[in-house]
Amino acid sequence: MTQNTTAAESPSTATSTAPFATSATPATPLRVAVIIGSNREGRFGPIVAEWLLARIREHADFEVDVIDLAESHLPTALSFNPSPETLAELGKVTPKLAAADAFVVLTPEYNHSYPASLKSLIDWHNAEWQAKPLAFVSYGGLSGGLRAVEHLRPVFAELHTMTIRDTVSFHNAGGLFADDGTHKDPTAANAAAKSMLDQLHWWAWALRSAKEVRPYGS
Repeated sequence: MTQNTTAAESPSTATSTAPFATSATPATPLRVAVIIGSNREGRFGPIVAEWLLARIREHADFEVDVIDLAESHLPTALSFNPSPETLAELGKVTPKLAAADAFVVLTPEYNHSYPASLKSLIDWHNAEWQAKPLAFVSYGGLSGGLRAVEHLRPVFAELHTMTIRDTVSFHNAGGLFADDGTHKDPTAANAAAKSMLDQLHWWAWALRSAKEVRPYGS
């Protein structure tokens, strides 16, 4: 497991107090959508997801929605006139994306990149991603899924999504978790997750507050 960290700069009181004097206070719960990106048969994702969800639920300022792409079957062929079947599949995921103040994408690495199921979810949506922060948790072999994360960053930049620099990644993930799904030595991973989620919360609050004052793109 690795974590990338940078020190966050504190905004000055002179420039931040007036624009952010809104109803969105740090004590107001923020809704985070956790996206389990793999739908592969025999996937390891649910084990990492349970660890991740436990960390998020420890963060009192987050409310959680889960989008498991194994339970959604969006077609890869996009359409401006979706079929009733596709609309039903979109109904499983679009409201959760729209309601989210922030996202955490959980992804493995397939052939140096991320799963097609995740790309399909991304491409079926646009405004739902905009002006919101997104964090990554990845897993895999030697690379820990980090190459998938680096492929995802420019995709989300195109959608006006603010990606968190810090990530949590599990290298040789299968050996890090016990048969019952618990992390064998969680201290470092838990600390990395807390740092990442603290940053995600700051950005989610700041962006939600800013949009209450002035809608994004106006």
